[in-house]
Amino acid sequence: MPGPRIHLAIDNCFASKRWTRPADWARIAKELGIQYVEASADNECDPLYSDPGYLEDWLHAVESACEENGVRVSSLYSGHGTYATVGLASSDKRNQDRMQSQWLNVMIRNAARLGAGLGFYCHAFSEDILQDPAAYAAAEAGLYSRLAELSDDAGAHKLKFLAVEQMYSPHQIPWTLGGARNFLKDVWARSRRPLYLTLDTGHQYGQRKFIRLPPSRVRQLLREARVTGRLETGRWLGPASAYALFRAAIAAPESAEDDCLQRLEQEMDRYPHLFAAWEDGDTYRWLEALGCYSPVIHLQQTDGSSSAHRPFTEENNRRGIIRGERVLQAIAAAYSAEPEPGMPPRCEEIYLTLEIFAGTADFPSDIIRGLSESVEYWRRYVPTDGLTTEELLSTQKSQ
Repeated sequence: MPGPRIHLAIDNCFASKRWTRPADWARIAKELGIQYVEASADNECDPLYSDPGYLEDWLHAVESACEENGVRVSSLYSGHGTYATVGLASSDKRNQDRMQSQWLNVMIRNAARLGAGLGFYCHAFSEDILQDPAAYAAAEAGLYSRLAELSDDAGAHKLKFLAVEQMYSPHQIPWTLGGARNFLKDVWARSRRPLYLTLDTGHQYGQRKFIRLPPSRVRQLLREARVTGRLETGRWLGPASAYALFRAAIAAPESAEDDCLQRLEQEMDRYPHLFAAWEDGDTYRWLEALGCYSPVIHLQQTDGSSSAHRPFTEENNRRGIIRGERVLQAIAAAYSAEPEPGMPPRCEEIYLTLEIFAGTADFPSDIIRGLSESVEYWRRYVPTDGLTTEELLSTQKSQ
């Protein structure tokens, strides 16, 4: 399949609590030279906080502001409100139903009204689920069933796309490359309607904290712990039961070391969902493997140690690992690979979406300056919206 058409967009999360009217954030987008806006639920359009009559007026205000400023809403997106809850993975079905019917279904309808897509993240698995392999399998299947229902609803409303954001820790799936593939295949098999990913260029910083230690390293840690009396913090063994076995091994005779370590390895084997691989912590590997299933890719500058959603300023770019040309090359690689059986159709368009957070005490003028520098940086690589990755990379080579 030829490469996708690329558009540069901006998430209006930067405007939350500051430029809350559609007329304000649409004007700023125009002044920045951006035609496409991702409208965050945090910026006064969350169905759980907003009056239904207000939301109807908000839709009309968005349509008017977009027409006046020559911009379009490329997607609606969930914000901190839904991110702060277990939501669709709640242990109580009533809460699952509420999140699905009163938030997601409403957002699907509103996005469809605007001719936009919808991206979201509104689920998490609590520790009691993570610590029980059978409960985890059931919760994962239940979540995928819910997501398939949402995919059906999105198809019925002719939504441009529906996408779940990729995260970076065991309680927030999908967080590994293998898990993301399973997620895409499972929902596609259930509904035959695509539910895509949203990749984020800063959401690969956490996975390498959760890599399973090789047996030789676990043995070394055990011998060190016999001297100190405890396991150092920051050493990932996975389930709580593995830590209990490790504590028992510290107190056991040295002659029982092999037996203790064998039981520990067998226990960790039961919890594959708690461990990541090295490649799961590589932004470009995600783009190369799954960029073709991500209609929205959130752009933030990062040094790889956090997901701080920093702007692409000269200072941040010196320390950062996100490079425009490498992002485009990685996306192009995803489309040049043979399609994997069981996956949904590949995306024909991708919105590279600046998702820059603003601090509570940041000056408005500094926020705009950071956005302006970010747009200036990315316009070197996406000078015109709607070009394919091949066209954009060819332009880079000719410069």
